[in-house]
Amino acid sequence: MTIAVGDRLPDVKLVKATAEGPEQVQSSDYFAGKTVALFAVPGAFTPTCSAKHLPGFVDKADELKAKGVDEIVATSVNDAFVMGAWKQSAGSDDITMLADGNGEFAKETGLDADFTGFGMGHRSQRYSMLVEDGVVKQLNVEAPGDFSVSSAEHMLGQM
Repeated sequence: MTIAVGDRLPDVKLVKATAEGPEQVQSSDYFAGKTVALFAVPGAFTPTCSAKHLPGFVDKADELKAKGVDEIVATSVNDAFVMGAWKQSAGSDDITMLADGNGEFAKETGLDADFTGFGMGHRSQRYSMLVEDGVVKQLNVEAPGDFSVSSAEHMLGQM
C-alpha cells in the first residue's frame, strides 16, 4: 500500500550523511516536531537527479524556509557515503542527505520501484512530500521517466 496524505511516515532506520561520517537516525524521531520538505530520487549522481532535482531544492531553499519549512531532506537508496559525496558535489548546507541504503523507507512507504532492467536494482520512485511532525501533508509522485510534480517549484506552488 502506498503512503498517502494524512499518513504517518514509516518508522525505519536511515543514515544521515554528516561531515563527521554516517549517523544512524530513526525516522520517527527525525521527522518529529518539524516541517520537512522531503524529496526522493532513484539515485544520487543520476542525470535528472543531479541536473534538475537536487539543484532545484538548493536554489529554492530560502523560499521553502520562508514558507515554514524547517528542513529540506533528500533521500535515495544509496549509502551515506554516496549521499555525502553527492551533497559535496552538487548540494548545499541547506539540504540534509538521508541514505536509505537498504531501501526500507522506500519499501515501507510503497514508493519503491524496480530498476533491475537498468542494472540499478530496487530503488525509490521520484517524489516529493511535505511532512509536518511525521505526517504527510502533500505528496507528489512522478510518473516513470517524468520530472515535474516533485520539483521544488511545484512544491512552492502548493504552499
